[in-house]
Amino acid sequence: MMLQKSLSNQSLPSPALPVPSACRPRSSSSRLSFRVFRSEAVGSSSSPPPSCSETAAKSAPPLVPDPPSKLFESTAVSSGKAGPYPGGLGPHTGRDPSVKKPGWLRQRAPQGEKYTRLHESLAELKLNTVCVEAQCPNIGECWNGGGGAGGEGDGIATATIMLLGDTCTRGCRFCAVKTSRNPAPPDPMEPENTARAIASWGVDYIVLTSVDRDDLPDGGSGHFAQTVKAMKNLKAEILVECLTSDFRGDLEAVSKLAHSGLDVFAHNIETVKRLQRIVRDPRAGYEQSLSVLKHAKVSKEGMITKSSIMLGLGESDEEIKEAMADLRAIGVDILTLGQYLQPTPLHLTVKEYVTPEKFDFWKEYGESIGFRYVASGPLVRSSYRAGELFVQNLVRANKH
Repeated sequence: MMLQKSLSNQSLPSPALPVPSACRPRSSSSRLSFRVFRSEAVGSSSSPPPSCSETAAKSAPPLVPDPPSKLFESTAVSSGKAGPYPGGLGPHTGRDPSVKKPGWLRQRAPQGEKYTRLHESLAELKLNTVCVEAQCPNIGECWNGGGGAGGEGDGIATATIMLLGDTCTRGCRFCAVKTSRNPAPPDPMEPENTARAIASWGVDYIVLTSVDRDDLPDGGSGHFAQTVKAMKNLKAEILVECLTSDFRGDLEAVSKLAHSGLDVFAHNIETVKRLQRIVRDPRAGYEQSLSVLKHAKVSKEGMITKSSIMLGLGESDEEIKEAMADLRAIGVDILTLGQYLQPTPLHLTVKEYVTPEKFDFWKEYGESIGFRYVASGPLVRSSYRAGELFVQNLVRANKH
């Protein structure tokens, strides 16, 4: 699922242990985005394109800090000239000047009638969006219904709402959401208000996501479930995907949400096994995430499960294949793969910009090992193409 704040509002994580400051998606307001993705079929290939490195697959590097911050440069220095970032960089952070952003990641500034109309509607409803908070590169295309950043589209739009506020209790090194150990309590009226807003928009497929809320006894699972039930009460035919946290591994919380009436249970492993402690907050974990996805699958018959992996963090092809195999082993149906983009120099360094051709390879490979649907591309995010007609048909078919 499925995926953000100004730097001045964040406390920086320490090198050894990311410490939450004021942080997927994750006040009492919700967030909305419209996302549409189109991919083209690719020819069959038995091996990855040569543009991607295979060397790391043979000997994974040890978990050691990146070079000192003086080797990295920032373009955000007040003088306007590139130079060493003025402090705050931890291990694995900073910008590597040898890794240049390619042209295929450039996006036009968002515009268009649909974009403007939605922007005004959200402001009026006082709803925060995942698109803005996560600095999503697809905001123009998604809000225009698939027509690109500057044009109107006729694709299937998917609304993505963020619950439980805009402040996370965790500090993952890839995420720009603000963090705090003690965020504001959830708005008790949010489930009902969100349901009413969604019913008025007339969309057919909704993604609900949230920040991590380790401060709540159930991690926010009950709040999720209330929102799903309220939406189904107002519009029984709506399809609901929940992109969740790991609820600290609480399987009762997972079951509660799985039986709330949702149609797709999504939880992201984010990266390959070796890089988990570098990329994610220490309270998250590879095996814990697999356990959550497995339990969601077995706790309710016919449940469709989904996960997502970021590429470009230093993973090898063999490690990606291992992660995909682990997800298939627990019955995950849908997978998304996208390029990691560094929000600021204080976040994880981009190790590689994966080519569109390599993403095409991973789509084909994923489908060849049994995933029922794979969205793979440089700008693909967790809730990208979530409401695709194929996915809607897949959900409805599982109900019969």
